[in-house]
Amino acid sequence: MEQAPAADTGGSSCGASCASSCGASAAMLSEDVFAIPNMDCRSEEAAIRERLSKLAHVQALSFDLPGRRLTVTHSLASPQPLVEALHEIGMQASLGVAAAGTGSGSCGATCGSACGGWPATMSKDVFTIPDMDCRSEEAAIRSRLGQLQGVEALEFDLAAHRLSVAHVLPSVQPILAALEAIGMRALLGEEAAAPKASDHEAQAASCGPCGKPAAISGPAATGDTLQLLITNMDCPTEEALIRKRLGKVSGVDRLDFDLMSRRLAVQHRLANTAPVLSALREIGMDATVEREAGPSPKGQATYLIEKMDCPTEEALLRKALQGMPGVSALQFDLMSRTLTVSHELPDEAAITAAIERLGMSPVLRDRSQPAPPVTREFGTGINKAQWVRMGAAGILAIGAEAMAFAGLGESSWPVVGASLAAIALGGIETLKKGWIALRTLSLNMNLLMTIAVIGAALIGQWPEAAVVIWLFGIAEMIEALSLDRARNAIRALMDLAPETALVRQADGRWEEVRAESVPMGALVRVRPGERIALDGVVVSGGSSVNQAPITGESMPVEKNPGDTVFAGTINERGTLEFEVRSRKGETTLDRIARSVQEAQGQRAPSQRFVDRFASVYTPAVFALAVAVAVIPPLLFGGAWFDWGYKALVMLVIACPCALVISTPVTVVSGLAAAARRGILVKGGLYLEQGRLLRAVALDKTGTLTHGRPSLTDTVALGALSQDEALRVAASLDALSEHPVATAIVSAYGSRPHAEVQRFEALAGRGVKGDIEGVTYYIGNQRLADELGVADDRVREALERLEAQAKTAVVLATARQALAVLAVADTVRESSKQAVAELKQLGVEPVMLTGDNRKTAEAVAARVGITDVRGEMLPHDKLAAIEQLASRAPVGMVGDGVNDAPALAKANIGFAMGAAGTDTAIETADVALMQDDLRKLPEFIRLSRRVGGVLKANITFAIATKVIFMVLAFTGHASLWLAILADMGASLAVVFNGLRLLKGPSSARTQHAD
Repeated sequence: MEQAPAADTGGSSCGASCASSCGASAAMLSEDVFAIPNMDCRSEEAAIRERLSKLAHVQALSFDLPGRRLTVTHSLASPQPLVEALHEIGMQASLGVAAAGTGSGSCGATCGSACGGWPATMSKDVFTIPDMDCRSEEAAIRSRLGQLQGVEALEFDLAAHRLSVAHVLPSVQPILAALEAIGMRALLGEEAAAPKASDHEAQAASCGPCGKPAAISGPAATGDTLQLLITNMDCPTEEALIRKRLGKVSGVDRLDFDLMSRRLAVQHRLANTAPVLSALREIGMDATVEREAGPSPKGQATYLIEKMDCPTEEALLRKALQGMPGVSALQFDLMSRTLTVSHELPDEAAITAAIERLGMSPVLRDRSQPAPPVTREFGTGINKAQWVRMGAAGILAIGAEAMAFAGLGESSWPVVGASLAAIALGGIETLKKGWIALRTLSLNMNLLMTIAVIGAALIGQWPEAAVVIWLFGIAEMIEALSLDRARNAIRALMDLAPETALVRQADGRWEEVRAESVPMGALVRVRPGERIALDGVVVSGGSSVNQAPITGESMPVEKNPGDTVFAGTINERGTLEFEVRSRKGETTLDRIARSVQEAQGQRAPSQRFVDRFASVYTPAVFALAVAVAVIPPLLFGGAWFDWGYKALVMLVIACPCALVISTPVTVVSGLAAAARRGILVKGGLYLEQGRLLRAVALDKTGTLTHGRPSLTDTVALGALSQDEALRVAASLDALSEHPVATAIVSAYGSRPHAEVQRFEALAGRGVKGDIEGVTYYIGNQRLADELGVADDRVREALERLEAQAKTAVVLATARQALAVLAVADTVRESSKQAVAELKQLGVEPVMLTGDNRKTAEAVAARVGITDVRGEMLPHDKLAAIEQLASRAPVGMVGDGVNDAPALAKANIGFAMGAAGTDTAIETADVALMQDDLRKLPEFIRLSRRVGGVLKANITFAIATKVIFMVLAFTGHASLWLAILADMGASLAVVFNGLRLLKGPSSARTQHAD
């Protein structure tokens, strides 16, 4: 039974009806519910857990991320320390309605007022968003609206392009503006009336558990997922056709397209998947079932939950499901991210809905058909038979044109026969697709081409009809081959890791086994020149490893016992033995490849523009062509043949192929090029937005600096040399755990230490010990003053070093000072160059740090930053980002966890050194896999190149259409010339986009935009 919020216990007790709903208060413990509008991801949950765990009286935490609520069980006298702790880390926390009220403790008339549920002014508005149709766009919207204070809950219906927003805002304008900022054009649909204080019954019916709002009503998806391989789904034209047809199948909830791998995931509520396959066959799609996750055996449901990878998520799921009626047992497997639920329910819809409310994205699956962690097969390319058919079609088409030119006549039987044979061999697939488009009323390029060919044949232009459809077929094949290059760029990421590994067996033998069968903790040996199959930690051996596939580093990295190695990297010279820390499918390389695959499914702003343009442009040109064919002959006495021919040429020109295909190829090429350089971009949206950044906020510790202290100065004062002073200091400090001592010991390295006797720690001052019969002291200025050795030379050295924001200690005997040693968090070698490159790009670097201003200014001066903001708490950083964002788009670079609020608020959040870090890879918009800040200007340059290529492609495609439209209208363009122009434009934009895969010769070459 849940306890009532602490603030409700201060006055009169709840009535009987509410007591049964809310539960009685425990004698010692209180339970408070906090609304935290800017808490919506696991990185913020981790930051909150870390901060509140430092409060002695906090007993338990329960997170409701989708509802942005936190329940804290504690024995504090009041919840104020909790509020203050949350505010310290930038969390905008407030107590629930009852707790934040008068403190009388009365429940009020309704459950809502008793439990701290929906406020009386809560509204729910429904928005129609035509461009929202995949989970990556849902994630972008969640991230953006999660920054709006007053937004309480979101409910998505991707199939219907609808978004329901529960909020306490005075109007919906902030929501519309936020959606518009990320390229989502939203229309306000039906407006749900806010609950009224007098509507007790309705309010009681909608009240959720204590302290939580009721979920927004909507159909619960069952999570049944059908994964299909569709070998002839190559471009957005087929996607649009499939989306339109499956949108009419009752029970289909969501479609997730992966054009690059020719795959479609269908989430549905169907008893069987026959209607989906039948609908795809109707429109000519060659679909085969790769994985069918149908209903589980009666009484058991097995879910694949990609976001469940640590005990935090397990605890969240247990809390949500254990008390659910009908659920008898839960079995978690965090390694494979699966959850098995034993239940007595008629179906799994309620369980799936409960998991989805936690933002976990569950997939209900059949345990006998597990989904592969990363897709490796990408369908077949163009086979030899197709080339032979197209070659024969070309000979016949050109032969028909030659015979007509020789005087046989365009309607003679030899010419017509050769033309028909060419159309049958080289154009039958286009004609089939055109017929399907006509049946489904989809005005696409296949329908336009079919009408043009049939029209040419009807007016007797048989050779041109044959040449046009043959050229179109050739263009489609070359385009498909070009797309295969983009697909291969992604597949190459996954093929880096070998399929086998040399694993030590129980009897001590080393045996080559399949990588997917290697368990956690197994010992793997990698010989010189071999690729590493799995992530792990080195236990023996030493070598240099080429980590370019993961981090983009140009130079090999030395690996010794205790160092981490990544799957897909290359062992160069020595033999390494490492302990496996990630199974196949869960390695850093797998996560990168999976992220790139998912990112290419997120439509970039340019692609949305192209889609909207093509949806208007194609019907408009079709209508214009009809008008050109009909109006002049009817009204002005023009020749039917001449104007009909011009109309057919215009139809061919109207094909938006070049326009539609240019954006996805360019974006995928950009994403793959970035991944090769160790920059993981989470979608085309961020790849395009990067070129707009005008300021970048940089955390100091761990970003500009190494994040750990190291010895910077050893000033000998005469009695001992520098080396001898360092030996004595390291020998003493080897017995201390202080960070300054650790830095001194690390600087001395693996050389042998002197033997220390009678070691003693001097609290707040330093340490002392005897070495070779002499008592040595090492500590701060206070210790030096106590010993009486702080003469002018010592004070001058201490003041000079501390002015440089360094921590200085004195090595001395009881009679004299021997040396002054200084320790500091050193600046990364790459930081100064990265800052200089940012300035060259017109991007203002700003330092945001919690360190003292003196230290911050010293580091800033070293790297060249003029805008320095020190002594900042997380909420100060959040305010700084808001202030910078009000002027222009801003990025934020941090470690992905501690700077979570500021990272979420920035237009683009960058995680520094994300290799091997699950949280950073999953939560950042852009993950810089290497600890090298120069990757940031490299990303901005790549973004500008991508933007330039996109603009050039779109401009070229539209300009080509306009020019040939004019030529067609004036009678200077023929059908075959029009199709050559269309084919040329398509190939030009595709190859222009693929140039991004090659990239510049140097990672830091300046690119002209």
